[in-house]
Amino acid sequence: MEFRILKYFLTVAKEESFSRAAEKLHLSQPTLSRQIKDLEDEYGKQLLIRAPRRISLTEDGILLRQRAEEILSLVEKTEGELLSHDRTIAGDIRIGAGESINFSLIMQVAEELHRTYPNIHFHIVSGDGETTRKRLELGLIDFGYIYGKLSSQKYSYLKLPVKDRWVLVVRKDDPLAKKEFITPADLWDAPLLLSRQSITPITHGAEVQQWMQKPLKDLNIVGSYTLFYNASIMIQAGLGCAISFDGLINTTGTDLCIRPLKPAIYAKPIMVWKKNQVFSKASQLFLQALQEKFS
Repeated sequence: MEFRILKYFLTVAKEESFSRAAEKLHLSQPTLSRQIKDLEDEYGKQLLIRAPRRISLTEDGILLRQRAEEILSLVEKTEGELLSHDRTIAGDIRIGAGESINFSLIMQVAEELHRTYPNIHFHIVSGDGETTRKRLELGLIDFGYIYGKLSSQKYSYLKLPVKDRWVLVVRKDDPLAKKEFITPADLWDAPLLLSRQSITPITHGAEVQQWMQKPLKDLNIVGSYTLFYNASIMIQAGLGCAISFDGLINTTGTDLCIRPLKPAIYAKPIMVWKKNQVFSKASQLFLQALQEKFS
């Protein structure tokens, strides 16, 4: 399987059309169709469902698209590291991170490093803790800004001197908005939206689940989210209220408000990287800067 063919396949999958994909790739449509058909014949799998108006993916096609995106991302990352000039420190640093106002601390270190080495570029890959862990494992990112615990045999980490406070975000016309603070009993029957991480104890959901004083199965959980902007739309639509980190949304001029939890609960972030990872020069400098700042 050639990288070139993987790029062809991904373009067809994205455009959902052979003609649009061929135009984007500067190929003739028959040539592109033949290349994809050869790929299917090579593995004896149908990857595309060819309809008159729209191309869609089979189950095998969906799997290949996911793997192809991971492979090509890793190839681009490796090429960038190899092509950096020996005498000029340059390169790309990829950081996986969820939503937190405290992530600004990491960006302060990044800005200081970039000021000294302007050819170092930072790329933030958004996602929840589970997604960041998978990307770390696959080598698609260099560092992860996460919560919870990881295997000490596989990962190294740096504790950060901050913590995120859990709060409740609710519509202003909700009866809960009239309360000065929110107790667990206030939420036992309320329609709840929880972050995917807060319902996964292996990340940082343990403190939320313990605070609730009831098993999740006994709560009225109407939905979950990974990024809070989408959750805020769900709240405004009246689907429920959400437990989230404080500071993720500015409620000024909106129909939403924030109420503290009592007793207060917090989550502590860490910066994580794989043990024995071969870092580029840029990543080595960034790790050194993080350790000098926070150790």
